[in-house]
Formats: sequence, C-alpha cells, structure tokens
Amino acid sequence: MGRTPQAETVVVGAGNPLLADEGIGVCVVRELAKRPDLPRGVDVVEAGASPLALVHILSNRRRAVLVDCARMGRAPGELCRFSPEGVSSLKRLPGLSLHEGDLLTSLEIARRIGECPEDVVILGIEPEDTSFGSQVSRRLHGRIEDYVQAVLGEI
Repeated sequence: MGRTPQAETVVVGAGNPLLADEGIGVCVVRELAKRPDLPRGVDVVEAGASPLALVHILSNRRRAVLVDCARMGRAPGELCRFSPEGVSSLKRLPGLSLHEGDLLTSLEIARRIGECPEDVVILGIEPEDTSFGSQVSRRLHGRIEDYVQAVLGEI
C-alpha cells in the first residue's frame, strides 16, 4: 500500500485486526489496494488501531473516506454512511494512554490542530464477532466486495 505524495484523497482502514470483525476496515482497504480501477491520486492506508496515526494520515488532505467497524444496533454486516457531525461515539475512555481513542476523537484532534480534511465520510460496518481472532466473520468476509464498491463510489 503505497502513498503518493500529497494525494488529496485518502481512504483509511481503521480497526484492530486481532479482534475479528473489529478489523474489517483494514480488510477492506487491503482489498481496495489490489484494485486496478483505483483512481489515481488516492492513497489507501491501514491505520489499524492507532488513533494518533490517523491524525498524521489526514494531514494535508482535502478528502478522507474512513472505513471502520461500528456498533450501530443494525444487522451484522450492514454498512452505513456517516459524516463525523452525524454520529457520536459510545466508547468511554479513561484517558490514561496515548494508544486509546477512537475514530471520532482522532478526527476532533485533527480538526483542532487544523489538519482535518474539509470532506470526511465514515463508512461504518456493523460487526458480528469482535472476539480474539485474526479473521473477520464469514458474514462480513462475504460482503467485502460490497464494501469495496461502496468505497469506490465515495471516491
């Protein structure tokens, strides 16, 4: 997954790939990076579970599409499109480590320091299983092409 210098658009796969469906964002961007129809001028980046890495990844971008696992009370595998302003996090973080955080916290930090893109889209995917395991559930794995197509539709 290469990064082109100063690409205006970035697609970011977030999540922990060691917690089954929590890693769906990373799986989606890995598949996206293999696509011959990926438009020029688009970076595809795995952010994993590092909230502060996301702030750096977003720097100097005009547009970002973020793909992540999201508990939304919907059917497992369902994809929903959000703007950062249209969603809130239910995570409660003790604030004891630079490694904790979530997507929305990272976006807020980027916004406060002037590094958040003007145009941000979040594609949340309802998990089925977030137990320890390096493979996403069969249900989500079977829909990866749908998720890749949704990302391509955004970029």
